[in-house]
Amino acid sequence: MKLLKLLAATTAVAALLASPAFAQTRIALVVKSLGNGFFDAANKGAQEAAAELGDVEVIYTGPTAATAEAQIEVVNALIAQQVDAIAISANDPDALVPALQRAMERGIKVISWDSGVAPEGRQLHLNPSDTALIGETIIKLAADYLPEGGDVAILSAASTATNQNAWIEAAKAVLPEKFPNINLVATVYGDDDSVKSTDEAKGLIASYPDLKAIIAPTTVGVVAAAQVVTDQNLIGKINVTGLALPSEFKQFIDNGASQAVALWNPIDLGYSAVMLANALVEGEEAAPGATLSIGRVGEVTLDDTNSAAMAAPFQFDASNIEEFSQIY
Repeated sequence: MKLLKLLAATTAVAALLASPAFAQTRIALVVKSLGNGFFDAANKGAQEAAAELGDVEVIYTGPTAATAEAQIEVVNALIAQQVDAIAISANDPDALVPALQRAMERGIKVISWDSGVAPEGRQLHLNPSDTALIGETIIKLAADYLPEGGDVAILSAASTATNQNAWIEAAKAVLPEKFPNINLVATVYGDDDSVKSTDEAKGLIASYPDLKAIIAPTTVGVVAAAQVVTDQNLIGKINVTGLALPSEFKQFIDNGASQAVALWNPIDLGYSAVMLANALVEGEEAAPGATLSIGRVGEVTLDDTNSAAMAAPFQFDASNIEEFSQIY
């Protein structure tokens, strides 16, 4: 009888270990900060990918403040939880490297997405779009509504944000040849904080009386700048443009504070990040030239730095903002 009970108990334990709860892959989607609509939309896509894969749990997490130090604490907690993969949008490309290296040493797969980590701190990076194309797009969004040119300024996120800095450099590179009448007078940083971004926008307007456009390649900064232009009765005098979530920005297209903005689909971005992280967990190799599936979005091919671009930005204006504001 004791032997039968022992066999039964052993069988029960084995069954539990083989159950989906124990076999499930856990992927942490780490964002720059919680409470950001862009990242909430990315999480929607991440959860969609998890449901499609069937045996994946996505842990949506991040700090309350968009700092590298706060993200490091989150990463350390995930290492302690022994997750299978970390997919991170980084607040700093270098500061996170030691923590993410510790994760990889413990067998955790690490990718960055949206805002990258230095190559030694991750296995691959997924850009939302091609850096050069984003840079040109954000300048073109302003130039298209300034036929005679004029002064423009950039309101960015953190001064250490990998993606923001790369886009700004790409934007500067196309100015002389393609937009010679556009004069970039300043670049300031709002740290993806609405209060600081508001203050920086006010400072630009006060410092540059001939300012014609504020370009904010950040969903937090672009809303803050458009609100300042609205509050200061500068609609029609200063055009706010950049990268924006349609659902958060529709009111400023409607009231004329902005003529047009652009963005990739953050739902697809979160979805694709989880698909790539899961592929690494399943044994796919991240190596230059490798082509990896990102499910319904298609596939990506890694470059010499194990980076790839998901898709081109899409423009939102009065003709389509209503439709897309219902989606994300």
